[in-house]
Amino acid sequence: MPRLPRPVRLFPYPRLRSTAAVFTTLSALAATSLIGGPSVAGPYSAAPCALARTDAHHSEGLDTWNAAYPRPTRALDAVMVFLSFPDWTPMATPAELAADHFPATSRFFRQASYGRFTLRAHPLKRWIHMPKPSTAYAIQRDWSPAGRAAYLHDALAAADPHVDFSRYDLVYFVADPDAPGVDSDATKVVNLQTPLHADGTDIPRVVTVFEKHPPDRLVLAHETGHVFDLPDLYHRPADGKGDWDTYVGDWDLMGSQFGLAPDLFAWHKWKLGWLDDRQVVCVRGAGPTRLTLEPLAAGPGVPVARASGPPAFGLGGGAKLAVVRTGPDSALAFEARGPLGNDRAACRSGILVYRVSSGARSGRGPVEVLDAHPHTEACWENSVYPPLADAPVGLGESFTVPGSGVRVDVEGRTASGEWTVRITPGANL
Repeated sequence: MPRLPRPVRLFPYPRLRSTAAVFTTLSALAATSLIGGPSVAGPYSAAPCALARTDAHHSEGLDTWNAAYPRPTRALDAVMVFLSFPDWTPMATPAELAADHFPATSRFFRQASYGRFTLRAHPLKRWIHMPKPSTAYAIQRDWSPAGRAAYLHDALAAADPHVDFSRYDLVYFVADPDAPGVDSDATKVVNLQTPLHADGTDIPRVVTVFEKHPPDRLVLAHETGHVFDLPDLYHRPADGKGDWDTYVGDWDLMGSQFGLAPDLFAWHKWKLGWLDDRQVVCVRGAGPTRLTLEPLAAGPGVPVARASGPPAFGLGGGAKLAVVRTGPDSALAFEARGPLGNDRAACRSGILVYRVSSGARSGRGPVEVLDAHPHTEACWENSVYPPLADAPVGLGESFTVPGSGVRVDVEGRTASGEWTVRITPGANL
């Protein structure tokens, strides 16, 4: 299918650049480590609002970490293996393809994690030659298990003499993008029920990259998010037609790598260990709670606009997320978003409100952004879903979540750029 021009969006695109709808599942493994971070002293504790992880694929529960996945709270090493085919002579070099994705992918995660996570790429400098023509593998988005297994088997066998896989935490198999049998819509993470094995180490998942050159923006960051147990947040229409972005719009990389504000939700940063419990306020009781929220992207070296005077650079350790528990596996989340950091292209600022369900699996709406302005839209010319581009509750505005009675009032901003809000859970909870 032809690529759609960006940033102009003339109609709902029928294809989301391979946002990795994963159809093979990893056998369940029991998690043994609790999420880190000290509980805050005083009347509020994050723990009561930490939804329990369920059996749903890429569950949004975060009371425990799924030990089947690497947790990005330390530096991780990724090898990039570039695969060529006997039916085509590559037109790009491995170095050019590596530059399509790095350092942009590492930069995204370094900023999103407030410097807590570093992704180190180790691209090979040569092509690894596959034994069969590119057309022999029937590469496509909804790939047959047999075709995918044959491709991975041949790729690993061809690369093993040149790569010590025991040295790496992540594996990217990058196909020659111009080979005739390569389908750029097939990029995805492959989770294996039976891991591959090489150099004395198991390889439970591989990121298979079939991107055009140059690729879609931040596509590798999206796929890498799956390696860290993050779900797809887009909505895939049953017939492949219609809009993919109705759940979260521009507001998280796992919804769309094209988003104007693709920083990961604060909920995801909490899950990944980039926010401490002390940075999460669990709002409980029927009465109103007043609190201040730092902009989600605020961190070391990121300037934050202040009410007056020059930008502030010192934010980054305060509260980033407020949560109201609404059920055994559901919660409402509140965070401050605006045009800075990874969200620098966001066209609206304010308090973003979204529902989280730990029982909904990847691609089935585990997160849904709530629109505080349901009768308007914004940034039609470059938003992936204009109806949600103006979703945040703006300064001086109020919003009551339909069906729950939970109300948020955005009362002001501090001199250092924090947002002051009042959240009232309401009588329905």
